[in-house]
Amino acid sequence: MKKFLPTALLLASVLITDVAQAQSLPRRQNDVIPAQVETMYTRGLRYLSNSQDAAGSWGGGSGSRPGVVALCTLAFLAHGEDPNNGPYAQKIRKGLDFLLEKQKENSEGYMGPQMYDHGFATLALAECYGMVEDKRIAPALKKAVDLILKAQKINPRHGWRYDPTTRHADTTVSGCQIVALLAARNAGIPVPDEAIDKGLAYMRSCRSTNGAYGYTSKGGGRLTLTAIGSLCYSLAKKKDEAGYKKSLEFLKQNIRTQDSSYPFYFRYYMSQALFQADEELWNAWNKDNIRLLSVTQMPDGSWAGNHGNAFSTAGALLSLALNYRFLPIYEK
Repeated sequence: MKKFLPTALLLASVLITDVAQAQSLPRRQNDVIPAQVETMYTRGLRYLSNSQDAAGSWGGGSGSRPGVVALCTLAFLAHGEDPNNGPYAQKIRKGLDFLLEKQKENSEGYMGPQMYDHGFATLALAECYGMVEDKRIAPALKKAVDLILKAQKINPRHGWRYDPTTRHADTTVSGCQIVALLAARNAGIPVPDEAIDKGLAYMRSCRSTNGAYGYTSKGGGRLTLTAIGSLCYSLAKKKDEAGYKKSLEFLKQNIRTQDSSYPFYFRYYMSQALFQADEELWNAWNKDNIRLLSVTQMPDGSWAGNHGNAFSTAGALLSLALNYRFLPIYEK
């Protein structure tokens, strides 16, 4: 792997901890939270709390990957849990410690083993910044963002794939990095407009005329990929683009369709894409999501999946988290 040396600007900004740049924990909306959602969410958090190990991860396999640890940590914050003094504060801090220790293992700040992991870990750091009282977060977040930007610069398609040195790209990994960059920007970390624009241009190159996104090209459009692409454009404030409207129509036409390969990954992105696009459409989808998740939650509060129950549970909870809207990334 090539060495990504930090720039002088990054070194100079490490000590910046201006509260004005950070983000405070948003307040709960006045909307009434469905009792069924609160019950499911509380049970799910209890499962995550009970199954976290001493290192701050969620056991062997996928549960020890930074991306899964990041999503589980975000699930606590998305419920409005106080990360400094609340009942789950220690769990949130242990997850954060795991991510920061993982970053220390790599001189470039890479939280691998894949860019999926790095993207979700960067998103978690961005959402924690300003919420969690920890001076380590600002420099770690800046370093994580720097790696994403440098990985894009060496990629001829201006996207991302599994490794930061790759010359290939796909819409799932690229979408993950774009969301992470936008979250970091919201937190006050400098992210060039050019990086966002080039990332969106890559996503656009994989969007067909009917608005559906393919994996590495316009062909083979998939619902989950279209939700990812749509979310990127929403968060980047590019909803007025004609292609975005076609993607929304594709999502609307297939709103009853399920992704059996990665069902919780699908729900995680679909909930955000529809909420950012059309709240009335999200309301309809949300009712179905609540119904389905209520009958598939396990007695221990988890959701089962072939990528590990920690990942499935985090995905399920975060798909419900739009009912609370605590995370800054959920703001419109």
